[in-house]
Amino acid sequence: MCKWQHDLTNPIEVPTDEALAALAAAGDRDAEEQIVSRYRRLVRTCARPYFLAGGDSEDLTQEGMVGLIKAVREYDAEKDASFRTFAEVCIRNRLYSVLRAAARDKHKALNQSVSLDTPDFDSNSYTSGPSNLAQRNPEDDMIDREHTAALLSGVRKQLSEFEAKILGYYLDGLSCREIAETVGKSPKSVDNAVQRIRRKVAQQLLSGEFSNG
Repeated sequence: MCKWQHDLTNPIEVPTDEALAALAAAGDRDAEEQIVSRYRRLVRTCARPYFLAGGDSEDLTQEGMVGLIKAVREYDAEKDASFRTFAEVCIRNRLYSVLRAAARDKHKALNQSVSLDTPDFDSNSYTSGPSNLAQRNPEDDMIDREHTAALLSGVRKQLSEFEAKILGYYLDGLSCREIAETVGKSPKSVDNAVQRIRRKVAQQLLSGEFSNG
């Protein structure tokens, strides 16, 4: 039994992410399962932009989970960053690595993938750690941000009010069922909206006409 479980009835004693990561790195499977559960939504948040742009949802989510497990097992609390920051770096780096490999193999769907969000972390923060697996220089990041802003601007102009609302929740990592409960619609209605958004993103990517407004 995990050594912190008996304290979970007391909110003050709920372990921090950093504490769980330390336990997991030492071989505590219960701690690893708990922190993976906490970060499942973050993995979805990181993977979903690539899914909308043509990737496979399940494959990308699984790759994101690989990045999360790597973060759990390699996190160093002595570095000047929270576990969440480090985990996001590892998750995104894993996705970047997979997408680049897919592009080299000419897997068309993933080759056209592009991030639809602007990372809120410094991808070079861990230049001596796991982030070296996917080197990205500042010029790459600037191009990504500009391309992302233009793509989102163009796509959102093509969305209905309902689709725009769904897109926001979807990119935040909510499941279709959670979105459905939030907007008062059926999961099927939400899934249909996501598929329509995917088609519009694909059209935007193929046209290459990104709005600068």
